Amino acid sequence: MRQEEALKVKHQIIEESKTVDGGVFEVIIQIPLTWGWIERVKFAISNSAKKDTYRMEYWQNDETYAYFKTTIELGTSALYHYYFSFEANGCFQYYKKIDITGISSISKEECWKMSVGFDVPDWSKGAVMYQVFLDRFYRGSKQRLEPMYGRNIHKNWDEKPLVGPDANGMWANDFYGGDLQGIIKRLKYIKRLGVNVIYLNPVVASPTNHHYDAGDYEKVDPYFGTNQDLKELCEKAHSYGIKIILDAVFNHTGDDSKYFNRYGHYDSVGAFQSEESPYFDFYKRRWDKGQMDFCYWWGFLNHPVCNGKSPEWIKYICGENGVIDLWFSLGIDGLRLDVEDELDNEFVKQITEAVLRNKQDGFILAEVWEQNPMRGRDDLSSGKGIHTVMNYRVADALVRYYKYTDIWKFGYVFKETMTEYPTETIQTWMNFTSTHDISRVIEIFGCDVFSPNSQWAWNLRDESVEWIRSHQISRQEYKHGKKVFKSYLTVLAFLPGMLSIFYGDEVGLCGIGNLANRAPYPWKHRDKDMLKFTRGVIKARKQEEFLRTADFRLVKIDAEQFVFERYDDEGNKILVISSRTHHETQVDVPKEYKDAKVIFNIKGSNTQKLAPYGAIVLKKHQS
Repeated sequence: MRQEEALKVKHQIIEESKTVDGGVFEVIIQIPLTWGWIERVKFAISNSAKKDTYRMEYWQNDETYAYFKTTIELGTSALYHYYFSFEANGCFQYYKKIDITGISSISKEECWKMSVGFDVPDWSKGAVMYQVFLDRFYRGSKQRLEPMYGRNIHKNWDEKPLVGPDANGMWANDFYGGDLQGIIKRLKYIKRLGVNVIYLNPVVASPTNHHYDAGDYEKVDPYFGTNQDLKELCEKAHSYGIKIILDAVFNHTGDDSKYFNRYGHYDSVGAFQSEESPYFDFYKRRWDKGQMDFCYWWGFLNHPVCNGKSPEWIKYICGENGVIDLWFSLGIDGLRLDVEDELDNEFVKQITEAVLRNKQDGFILAEVWEQNPMRGRDDLSSGKGIHTVMNYRVADALVRYYKYTDIWKFGYVFKETMTEYPTETIQTWMNFTSTHDISRVIEIFGCDVFSPNSQWAWNLRDESVEWIRSHQISRQEYKHGKKVFKSYLTVLAFLPGMLSIFYGDEVGLCGIGNLANRAPYPWKHRDKDMLKFTRGVIKARKQEEFLRTADFRLVKIDAEQFVFERYDDEGNKILVISSRTHHETQVDVPKEYKDAKVIFNIKGSNTQKLAPYGAIVLKKHQS
């Protein structure tokens, strides 16, 4: 089918009614009469469970088109792929979204996508997120931090974070005093950055500074403030048009918790202490050499694993007046599920039910690293679980492209995810600068200390504590890393999904490995040029409202440039041209963009040339 003719064929799918688990839809296709005699019109649709083909009956025609339709019933599913086929004057034709394989075959990549019963909150589509590691952002309270067992308090905000164990062999026990009041006092700063979602790393009481080992899910950690402080933050953030997402760690608790209570620090009888504990069935257990033992996350004895099939555990987290109800009563808007791919599928669905019971537009973001969440699990594909994922696979591929010119991996990963993820998942996946689990992006791009052949682009060649402690980025490395980061950030800003800034990346905060990368925000030592650039690129992104849900088309990716287009059905279009090389490159602007408006560019880049690691964004005039 020639492209100019394909554009004349149109279709629509109309929801007629909802069913208990899905809906009834009317499918209509209109084919130009100039094609000749039309017959054997079919509609094919498939999801992860099955594929169905429906014969479409002739309905009517006017002077221009012949219309065919059918009525179908579809079950709830986050992703269906569909296409049409017919014969025109005896010649078989496919009608599909894009034509790659020609008229003789069809691939998923060429199909349209749709969801049934799967809705992602509108406010999350194309949002700008700010991730905050609370202890290291800003101290708002003037009250003195009271000493607590096992906690070391830094005397100076600008001290380096502890990397590795302290003198007593304890990890992650150094605290700066960043708190919820600190975020409240810096909401204007966050809003001015262009943010409309704040993602908080865990805030519940626990013995470590990262709080991924919950001690009590029902209380905010005393160093962070109180439950009332969290409620106040939510209320004030909402007044700025900012949503709050809370990190939810439901795969494991801490061993120093009221639930496990290995050390007897809590008044409760913990699972470690007695099988009669009300929390005993919260935890997974195993038999080892005839002895019962608890399961521990990745073998860490301070992280006993919870039993996602336990009715007691599910009720405590998801039930009426459970943990999720409590958090949402304080005003949060969504959850980020830690190690979501290790949670039981059905448990995830019940978490989702609890979230939506509290807020119809509640949002669920999942931490997924290696796996494609559409394969092997149904917590996304079913349409009844998570909404979207932290986009580690695409971020890794993009970092590899910029750092190692790895064209193949980016092309493969992006093609797969754009094809196999639901549209609304793509519109909300988390495109991050850095996170609390990887090195700061300026270090990644600036320093030659990473392993090109490792699983992830941010893995170090030497991950020893001594080496990380002694590492210091040079001025020259920082300058280079910043230049690459600006090009990378420009691409992130205009890709589909949520743009996520890890606190401090916007002002050039450095740190290698997932302890040194958690340094306190450098309020007295900010790179103001980097801050201005970040504000500028976010402003350019947000001014183009259509980008929140716009489609994506890869134009070119090679050793020098990455070029892509975003577009919608209303005729809005932008073209992003970015450089990943250290020398100046020529720009080949497509004819339709010759008179386009420059809506953003990196200094020294224009419609004729890109500066080293430069970029330019063009918006096509609507006809």
